[in-house]
Amino acid sequence: MKNTLDNISKPLVRVPEVTLYFWIIKVMATTVGETAADFLAVTLNLGLVLTSGVMGSFLFIALINQFRLKRYIPANYWLVVVLVSIVGTLITDLLVDKLGVSLITATTGFSIVLATVFVTWYLSEKTLAMHSIRTPKRELFYWITILFTFALGTAAGDLLAEASGLGYWQSALVFGAAIAIITLAYYFLKIDEILTFWLIYILTRPLGASTGDWLSQPVENGGLGFGTVGTSMMFLTAILILIGYLSITGKDQIRQNIISVND
Repeated sequence: MKNTLDNISKPLVRVPEVTLYFWIIKVMATTVGETAADFLAVTLNLGLVLTSGVMGSFLFIALINQFRLKRYIPANYWLVVVLVSIVGTLITDLLVDKLGVSLITATTGFSIVLATVFVTWYLSEKTLAMHSIRTPKRELFYWITILFTFALGTAAGDLLAEASGLGYWQSALVFGAAIAIITLAYYFLKIDEILTFWLIYILTRPLGASTGDWLSQPVENGGLGFGTVGTSMMFLTAILILIGYLSITGKDQIRQNIISVND
């Protein structure tokens, strides 16, 4: 009973356990961010500025709800991730397509900004661990970090796939190989768990973006021609199914969040 009371008194972790489900949904959310941004801005002809304003507003509302909940709920958490993915993509597109910033400059700039956020977060909280996200301040650092991982990933993915001429599926293979190498290094060379997590988190963005472009772009542009609507709906459906499964089973709940009177 004492352990139960101790657990109840601690703030609940506001993010999910890092499982295979986490990475699958993360990559798919990344893909949706790429294709949905293109669909709204280009296919629907809303333009980058209007689309950014609308999606930024939705993200702001979703974040307010996320902070209000003070705990991890799959539907709310992943809604924020999808919206952050879309907004992160739009930020890069605005800089590159509207303001004429080169992809090299954007990639370098976002890398510096992201490194600055990490340093500031660590100096403030003395940890970057995902399972330490228990307070509003840490969660704010967390979402700012994720926003810039999406912006950086978009720029890096476009730089490799388009500017370098490598191609979409080839770029996806490069980023997938990098993730595999880091994963193997974690298991066999015992590199730091937190470093591993954030490196893979950053790399899953360009992996998902390159995959989304490969599926949605016309065949003449090196894609498979499924279109932004088809690709977005396919991945959104898969995300919703997985979120429903996790909501029912609780398989991605960090154990301390699940408190039983028998503990």
